[in-house]
Amino acid sequence: MGQVVHVLHVVQLYHPVASGAGRYFREIGERLAAEGHRVTVLTTDAYDLEHFWMAGRRRVECPAEVLNRVAIVRLPVRRLPGPALLYPVLRRLMVEAGRIPRSTLLLRRLATVTPRLPGMEAFLAHHGPFDLLHATNITLDFAILPAHAYAKRHRIPFFCTPFVHLGEPGNDAIVRYYSMPHQIDVLRHSDRIITMTGLERDFLAARGVARERLRVVGAGVTPAEILGGDGARFRAEEHVPGPLVLYIGALARDKGVIHLVEAMQRLWAAGERATLVLIGAPLAHFNAFYARLPQRDRERIRLLPYASDRVKHDALAAADVLALPSRTDSFGIVFLEAWCYGVPVIGARAGGIPDVVSDGRDGLLVDFGDVAGLARALGELLADRDRARRLGAVGREKVLRDLNWDQVYARARAVYAEVGAIL
Repeated sequence: MGQVVHVLHVVQLYHPVASGAGRYFREIGERLAAEGHRVTVLTTDAYDLEHFWMAGRRRVECPAEVLNRVAIVRLPVRRLPGPALLYPVLRRLMVEAGRIPRSTLLLRRLATVTPRLPGMEAFLAHHGPFDLLHATNITLDFAILPAHAYAKRHRIPFFCTPFVHLGEPGNDAIVRYYSMPHQIDVLRHSDRIITMTGLERDFLAARGVARERLRVVGAGVTPAEILGGDGARFRAEEHVPGPLVLYIGALARDKGVIHLVEAMQRLWAAGERATLVLIGAPLAHFNAFYARLPQRDRERIRLLPYASDRVKHDALAAADVLALPSRTDSFGIVFLEAWCYGVPVIGARAGGIPDVVSDGRDGLLVDFGDVAGLARALGELLADRDRARRLGAVGREKVLRDLNWDQVYARARAVYAEVGAIL
């Protein structure tokens, strides 16, 4: 190894939060630290995503710690007083304001109104110098903008992994919150932009981000950490005698979980015996939906909001199908986790998922929101177990060949080396 460098990762949700972005930066940061480099993660005290706009949600109480040689600093989130609705209203106003020419400066100011991290400037001033800043999640730009300004002021290489949620083709309802003028401006003025898929790269290039600065790195898993689940134990603990359909992810409409429940209702009405297992943090609108379900349907569902890794791995080992029909996933690591167990997957033709799941080869794709199509896909895989096993086996081979964290790290490290930050 050459010179030791100090890398700052700005990640809005990090350990112990179950966050895809947090896991991505843990895998990269801990490998950098194992090589002897200094790695600091600047994150927030949010445990629940809703903490950014809603009082009373869970927080991480520990302000600082060192985990696997990586220093973690958590800054408290501050919000304007008022109802939780204030945040989505503000973001919608920003989207509309973005249609006005030369609105970038206004949007930059509005982005840090609420939520905000008042301790961020003091942190940056007192914990540097840094040799490289790498920030993430472009829609949570309240943390990215100060980091970007600091990097440019001090002429430090700035990287961004935006995790753009592309939504469904032809529908900008989701992607407009990830591509406002000030967000695209940050990416245009970043030294490198690391994307999850070619779809995300091509979208940003079409919005004026220099293609020569865009790099597709993707995400991965460590199979040895995922494997070892006990399917029989899960079935016994949760009283699941027959087929099992598994969902892992935030319990939110845009993730497709409500469509999944509705698809299962169709199958149950037709005589299907499968149990639906839902693992993930529920948002308020899902809780309201779930409370309205008939009792007979709730009895067919196992709702496990904050399951441990042990329970999650047991569920993967027990699953017959994993479904994540989401429009807000830039990659979908859970597909890789399911493939480790040879489980076939169902995703949506939305976001970056079509670049991860090959329809008909290692899984099935349906249109987001197509409940009837989702029910058909589920029914096909539950009925044709030979086909389901073939799809899962191809997915497993793909993970072992291309989609593990060591390979992802090698690609990310090579991008760092392009600007001379790491030799």
